[in-house]
Amino acid sequence: MESTPAAWSQADAFLADTLVGHDPALEAALEAQRAAGLPEIEVAPVAGKLLDLLVRISGARRVLEIGTLGGYSTIWLARAVGPEGRVVTIEAEADNAAVARASIDAAGVGDRVDIRIGRGADVLPTLVAGFDLVFIDADKESNTVYLDWAAKLGHPGTVIVLDNIGREGEIVREDSTDSKVIGTRDGLRMLGDDPRFDATALQTVGAKGWDGVALALVV
Repeated sequence: MESTPAAWSQADAFLADTLVGHDPALEAALEAQRAAGLPEIEVAPVAGKLLDLLVRISGARRVLEIGTLGGYSTIWLARAVGPEGRVVTIEAEADNAAVARASIDAAGVGDRVDIRIGRGADVLPTLVAGFDLVFIDADKESNTVYLDWAAKLGHPGTVIVLDNIGREGEIVREDSTDSKVIGTRDGLRMLGDDPRFDATALQTVGAKGWDGVALALVV
């Protein structure tokens, strides 16, 4: 089969059907997000399952998410932390947060999730440190700000997941004027240069196109 975006999406659908399966609560969260007119930029099902596994593998019980959107990834995280765990998720838009709150509650994990409304740069300084895993999936221009706070609010061994690092390969372009590309490059350089982090990154292709994720530990 030729390597094309259509083939990537088909393979992603096969992997999701085979390894993730169908989930009424998660599918309802996506339907609510679509109905509210929110952008279709949530993580793919296979990426949601990856977040679930990373939380469970690391034993994380306090999780910080930067970028709630409609709550799809938040539900994955909240399920993974278990009944005694907690997720703090930050969303800049109050309307998005309202959609997310309804879906999270409908999924039965509302008691595990604290939604903070506001810009990440404003909310992060108000949080209590001690997070075991941080998932960053918000405006790419602020990646270095979010990574700095992830280190401050974490501890040695905290897992950091930085989403959308592929940018259709544009990250290799030194002359790019795209603020999202520049913010992504700055975040990756920070993960490579800042002694607080030990990191790697993977390119991905799939339903979300040519993209990727960076994984780091706070050291």
